[in-house]
Amino acid sequence: MIHIDVGTVLRGTVCDLYSNLVTRPTGAAVRTAIERQVTEIGAPVVTTIDFSQVNLLDFSCADEIVAKLLLRYTSDDGPPGYLTFRGIHEGHIDPIETVLERHALALVSWHEGEAELFGYVDDDERDHWLAVRDNGPLAAAAVATLLDVPVAFAETQLERLARRRLIMRHEQVYAVPGVVPHGPSTAAGTGTGMQ
Repeated sequence: MIHIDVGTVLRGTVCDLYSNLVTRPTGAAVRTAIERQVTEIGAPVVTTIDFSQVNLLDFSCADEIVAKLLLRYTSDDGPPGYLTFRGIHEGHIDPIETVLERHALALVSWHEGEAELFGYVDDDERDHWLAVRDNGPLAAAAVATLLDVPVAFAETQLERLARRRLIMRHEQVYAVPGVVPHGPSTAAGTGTGMQ
C-alpha cells in the first residue's frame, strides 16, 4: 500500500505555500505528478490519495484528479490495483460527488478508521458493499445469507463492485480496499479485518 499526500504533491508541483486546488491546469499537474509517483513505485495493491492538507477543491480539480484517476483505474486497460481516498472533508464533498455522478463513478474513502462509499452506486451495490465492509472479508454465499438474496444475485453484485474496484476479490473472497484480512470468511459474520 502506498500513500500519496495531495497537499505535498500540490506544493511540489505548483507553489510551496499553496494548499488550494482551484484551476484545471493545477489539477492536471497534480494528477500527472500522482501518476508519475505510482509508475515510479510500481503497481501497489492499494494506493491511498490523501486530501487532508488541501483546503479548497473546486469542480475542475475534482474532475482532473479524482474522476480522471478513477476513470483510468477502472478502464479495461487500466493499471492494476485499487485507489482509496483519505482526508475528504465537508468542503470537498460537493465537487467530488458532482464529478463522480457526472462520470457514473464511485470511490472508497477512509475516515477515522472506517471506509465510506461516495458516488454513483445503486441500492443493491451499496447494500452488498456495506455487507462486505461491515463483515468482511466474505465469500459471496456469506453476503447472500446476510442480505437474504440468492447466491447468484450476490455474486453478480460483488463482481460489479470488483470491476469498479470498490471491493477487492482474492480467489472467492471479497474485502474493501484498504482492509487487511486476517483470514477469509465463508460464513456470515466470522470474517475480521482491519485497516
